[in-house]
Amino acid sequence: MPHDLSVQQRVEALNARYKHHGATAVLDHALRDEQVGKIALVSSFGAESVVLLHLVSILDRTTPILFIDTEMLFAETLVYQQDLAERLKLRNVRTIRADRAEVFTQDNEGILHLHDTDACCALRKTVPLQKALGGFDAWITGRKRYQSTSRATIDFFENEDDRRIKVNPLAHWTSADLQDYIAENRLPRHPLVSKGYPSIGCAPCTTRVNDGEDPRAGRWRNTEKEECGIHFVNGKLVRGTIKDDGIAV
Repeated sequence: MPHDLSVQQRVEALNARYKHHGATAVLDHALRDEQVGKIALVSSFGAESVVLLHLVSILDRTTPILFIDTEMLFAETLVYQQDLAERLKLRNVRTIRADRAEVFTQDNEGILHLHDTDACCALRKTVPLQKALGGFDAWITGRKRYQSTSRATIDFFENEDDRRIKVNPLAHWTSADLQDYIAENRLPRHPLVSKGYPSIGCAPCTTRVNDGEDPRAGRWRNTEKEECGIHFVNGKLVRGTIKDDGIAV
């Protein structure tokens, strides 16, 4: 939808307007505020995803939900995604996958992750998501400040490279807040959480987390990689570069 104000101006106005609101109010307003525009929720259906999915199911079950199937996910995640969508009566879940021709050209044998995890994430996750978001003015994420130092100062609303708005309703929630919400609402947990996976990505790049370790320690273990790349643009918090058409490469 057309806007008179720039993305940055809208982000600043939205953060000022909803500065003292809670997660539910921020999400509710984001789904309806004209300054936000056409919006989708991007969900991995991972360890903590059920919280936002449940909130959306209460506020507006018709909200587009983009689920990126990298075709390297745990079987448990795929089953959980189907079960949760049915249980919460989510009416607009869209499964996003990489272009078949691009996968054939770049990773026909499915081993790209063994020598270049960034390239694998870009091929199977970042590029498909950017294409899927092409028709939206904003997207909702489950990012929270406590998760990492790179997320420690995120606001409810962010400017994604002057292209669209990123909404983080749970920015100020703690791990305890999430667990309390899941318990109080009797929501089903991802089956791998009880097996030592507090943060869940693709199967080849996710390992169990030992007692006392950071919850994201099992993601890309023994590397400096902390993010898959969907939250970076031109080096700022989608890895790679952004072409004129807005697609990350």
